[in-house]
Amino acid sequence: MNLVRGWSTSRNRFGGGLRQGFNEFRSELRDATKTTTYSRSAMGAWDQSLLWSVVLLVLMGTVMVYSASITLADGKKYANYSSTYFLIRHIFSLGIAVFAGLIAYRLPSKVWDKIAPLLFIITVLMLIVVLIPGLGKAVNGSKRWLPLGIMNFQPSELMKFVAVIFAAHYTVRRQEYLHSFLKGFLPLGAIVGLVGALLLWEPDMGAFMVVAAIAMGILFLGGINAKLFSYLILVGVAAFGLIVATSRFRRERIFAFLNPWTEEHAQGKAYQLTHSLMAFGRGEWFGVGLGGSIEKQHYLPEAHTDFILAVIGEELGFVGVLVVIIVFYYIVRRCFMIGRTCLQLDRSFAGLVAKGIGIWIGWQCFINMGVNLGLLPTKGLTLPLVSYGGSGLLMNAVAIGVLLKIDAENRALMRGAKI
Repeated sequence: MNLVRGWSTSRNRFGGGLRQGFNEFRSELRDATKTTTYSRSAMGAWDQSLLWSVVLLVLMGTVMVYSASITLADGKKYANYSSTYFLIRHIFSLGIAVFAGLIAYRLPSKVWDKIAPLLFIITVLMLIVVLIPGLGKAVNGSKRWLPLGIMNFQPSELMKFVAVIFAAHYTVRRQEYLHSFLKGFLPLGAIVGLVGALLLWEPDMGAFMVVAAIAMGILFLGGINAKLFSYLILVGVAAFGLIVATSRFRRERIFAFLNPWTEEHAQGKAYQLTHSLMAFGRGEWFGVGLGGSIEKQHYLPEAHTDFILAVIGEELGFVGVLVVIIVFYYIVRRCFMIGRTCLQLDRSFAGLVAKGIGIWIGWQCFINMGVNLGLLPTKGLTLPLVSYGGSGLLMNAVAIGVLLKIDAENRALMRGAKI
């Protein structure tokens, strides 16, 4: 009896201690949940700093597009246009872009994952259609546009966005094969080769370089075998060399880039480059003042599109260019931070899309700035969110809308909501 009574007493003590410990644990958990809920409720529903950075670039771009294009009406090519023609069209394109960005923000990231293959097929068909005589519109010898009435649309800009979501979709779906050449690397390599052939046929080598960088970057971030990735880089370098070697036009551009100040090159293939460098030289530290650019007065071709950074450098100086670089750095950094958060929340597709958008914006900015500063050969690439160009602005807005949606989904998940 004593033994039974002792066991019963010990059991009651153990049970009481267990209940007391459980109650203390539950109390601590409740307190921790309250604290976590409070801190998460203070978190915004979307990334305001990212949005305001984009708005800053867009507003700055609008002002500089007007400044760079205001004198174009004085020349023969645009003699029938008013001095505000490009500004009005730029604002109109911005309106369409904002509307498209809002629609993109409303779509969950899982929708983009589902429709990525279909969007890719549609975009490839558009790249084929633009090459058909009578359907595609040629400008300066390049057939890159489809006339849609209210605006000319450039399928290569759409392909940059589609490359992001399709490469992310492919990488996630074939994760187990990324270490295999035949099942992992070769299918996507063939797809990129097909897209590259169509883009080079237009020709639009700049867009091809961006699309290839997006695909390679997402494959690398998705965990492709290091040896396969090194082979991919070698193939890319060899392909670039072959493209240049087989094209007299591109060879001349490379030679002009290497020695732009000779009389032959300065008046020929390096004409844009030399005047771009002169614009930066005139700007010095603080610029000659808004609207005071000399180079935009029919000396620097495409001043409102590909070479708008040179006008910024001349009118706003080194400080203005530095502000642009810092804002772009912040946007790209946020892309990768949002992508990292996605991966922590086990959202592989969304994470790769966010980082892919960062690769796209960062790489295209690097090429455009490098061309303007004479660090890279001349390429027909605009400065994202800043340059004049309806198709570019439209797809940039869609990409930012998708990025903000991914970030909003991350924040909702961290608050305990379901998406």
